[in-house]
Amino acid sequence: MNEAQILLLTAASIAFLHTVLGPDHYVVFTAMGRARGWSLSRTLRITLFCGVGHVLSSLVIGVIGLLLGKQLVALTEFESLRGNLAGWALLTFGLMYFAWGLRQAGRHRRHSHVHTHGEVVHDHQHDHRDEHTHVHDQNSRNLITPWALFIIFIFGPCEALIPLFMYPAAQHSAELVMLVALVFGAVTLATMLTLVAMTSIGLEKLKLPAAGRRYEHAVAGASVAICGAAISFMSL
Repeated sequence: MNEAQILLLTAASIAFLHTVLGPDHYVVFTAMGRARGWSLSRTLRITLFCGVGHVLSSLVIGVIGLLLGKQLVALTEFESLRGNLAGWALLTFGLMYFAWGLRQAGRHRRHSHVHTHGEVVHDHQHDHRDEHTHVHDQNSRNLITPWALFIIFIFGPCEALIPLFMYPAAQHSAELVMLVALVFGAVTLATMLTLVAMTSIGLEKLKLPAAGRRYEHAVAGASVAICGAAISFMSL
């Protein structure tokens, strides 16, 4: 096995571990997909959309850095700054969605009304889930969530990609630089999609009681916030 093959195998291995050990790469999409009622195909499309932005942003920064002759330390520090911004953005988005989810859970609480018609007394149960909801409002919310995730993931760096660029750059091999980027990106995206599919299918088989389904949005927001906190405070 020559040096180029070893480098590409290393890139694939690091991309896989980088994705698996970063729960934000898949937990976020699984949780939001379940809460928003997205189909598996739509959840995977949104995952791919955000994943491409995630990988390309680091690739573009790395290539520009190499062209400008930036040192590894400078590029790594810049990627670390982007990681902090992404972590805090994910934490903020998760907390806001969690608060909104709790509000929705309160609105969806079922209650009964008693009606009397002469000697006939009956009651009926309902919630306020669909009150004051317009179809265009629902469509707008469904569009806002994927775009918010996309913007956050553009800020999220692939920290491991920059050091992998250094060896082929030192060898003045643009072809090897692109091969490293291609392998790293392909493995990252494939791992993200696989993990999101596995966790989404597993979660779909978990039958929650009606009371539990009321809190799906809140749980999703909490999951996203935890991922953001893990990035911000534990550097995951």
